[in-house]
Amino acid sequence: MARIEKLVVVGVGLIGGSFALALKGAGAVGRVVGVGRGAGNIARALELKIIDCAGNFDGETFGDADLVLLAMPVGQMQGVMRAIAPLVGEKTVVTDAGSTKEDVVKLARRELKGSLARFVPGHPIAGTEKSGAEAAQAGLYRGRKVVLTPLERTAADAKALVRGAWEACGAAVFELEPREHDAVLAAVSHLPHVLAYALVDQVARHRDAKRLFSYAAGGFRDFTRIASSHPEMWRDICIANRKALLRELARYGGELDRLKRMLERGDAKALEALFAGARDARDRWLKNRK
Repeated sequence: MARIEKLVVVGVGLIGGSFALALKGAGAVGRVVGVGRGAGNIARALELKIIDCAGNFDGETFGDADLVLLAMPVGQMQGVMRAIAPLVGEKTVVTDAGSTKEDVVKLARRELKGSLARFVPGHPIAGTEKSGAEAAQAGLYRGRKVVLTPLERTAADAKALVRGAWEACGAAVFELEPREHDAVLAAVSHLPHVLAYALVDQVARHRDAKRLFSYAAGGFRDFTRIASSHPEMWRDICIANRKALLRELARYGGELDRLKRMLERGDAKALEALFAGARDARDRWLKNRK
């Protein structure tokens, strides 16, 4: 890939900060400029040497950038795109790391306009329940998937730069249509987060919540780990992808109804068959990941 002399990261948290650290570790970037709404987080990113300097929404920050990564919650995407549209240079490539793609693409068509050919929508399928600059880690993307959803007008060299950057981070890069991406992620990412939040909320609202939590152990911890994720980010993801997520919630509701009927009948054989099939499917998935 061509070396990125100047990278601007808008949103220096887990995703944006890890991208910067990975590129620095690979020797693929010169200077990293961080932009964000939280002065404390930007200061911490400077202390941790994730970024080399702090920037602002001005021409000095964006005008000569080789690559701009938009790594804030998708609910902030419209305002940020609108702000940077008149600031980015003719050669600047813009990409994003949003967990939904149809809405981001629609916003880009509306807001980026003259820069649209140099916009490459993307989504790294990686993360933890942590957030902020302190959560960033150089190896976050190693061996993980990154999905690009380029537009019909996306310039070939812009796509190549973004692909090369993610590959330098250690990721495997794939391409999907925006709608396909959102349907897939609704099933295997967005739905699990909603279920984890819902289970914790259900227990927390119980009249005997304190006692229930006192007996919760590994199973509850493992199932609900992702309920410690950034609430604002997941609020935005769920609203942005609500149509696909509602379809998956309906399917999951049907599965719960099926389980309920098995329990009502006392059908041990059916329950064991379902559990065994699910275990085998999960084991195959884990094996294929390796």
